Amino acid sequence: MCRHVAYLGPPIPLADLLFTPPHSLSRQSWAPRDMRGGGTINADGFGIAWFQGQEQPIQYRRSCPLWTDAALPRLAAATRSGAILAAVRSATVGLPVTETAAAPFAEGRWLFSHNGVVAGWPDSVTGLAATLPVRDLLTLDAPTDSALLWALVRARLRAGEKPGTALAAVVADVAAAAPGSRLNLLLTDGETIAATTYGHSLSYLARIPSTADASVLVASEPLDPDPGWIPVPDHSLLVAAPTAATVTALEGALS
Repeated sequence: MCRHVAYLGPPIPLADLLFTPPHSLSRQSWAPRDMRGGGTINADGFGIAWFQGQEQPIQYRRSCPLWTDAALPRLAAATRSGAILAAVRSATVGLPVTETAAAPFAEGRWLFSHNGVVAGWPDSVTGLAATLPVRDLLTLDAPTDSALLWALVRARLRAGEKPGTALAAVVADVAAAAPGSRLNLLLTDGETIAATTYGHSLSYLARIPSTADASVLVASEPLDPDPGWIPVPDHSLLVAAPTAATVTALEGALS
């Protein structure tokens, strides 16, 4: 059910996440190691968003499998950024396969991705959807569970909640309304990464040799055999920046 990755640190080519590592996001699109019963490949679209000196990120989303985009390898090799979020999609049965259904979803500086599924969609979460402004519902990127989760997170961010608190609260609300959901959420504003584990795998790799070249990489599956990768326990919240990373229980993030 999808794979995603986020990076903060000194500028690197997009290819360093998408193609170069032995278990790059491209490889995870057709040979993931840990889908936990949620599909076999991630061929229903992909997206990349990155900051390049501008206030808002650049988005590149497609409805095709990542490995079929002939232009992407050269683009990824030539484009460098110090803040990147990318994802490949395995669509839930019955949901549309369109460009706008692929993460990352974006507003302002915020980028969002969801790895998982909302159980009982859409009936299980109609009550939560009803708490959103009608305009937000009418302008969802796509009629999918991931797009609704983004709208719920975005509403909390607009209200001034911290990224980790917003993610933890949405996971708690959706888990209560739709038991059995898988809710690995990933959020960044180009300065901090917040991510949850709820039914799926997630790991992070922090390189903090100095404040000048510190970096952090968060991914559904490690991109390489580096022994520094740290798995995030299930039902946890990760908040990471290039110089620090903390993991707390989701329940504790709301207290």
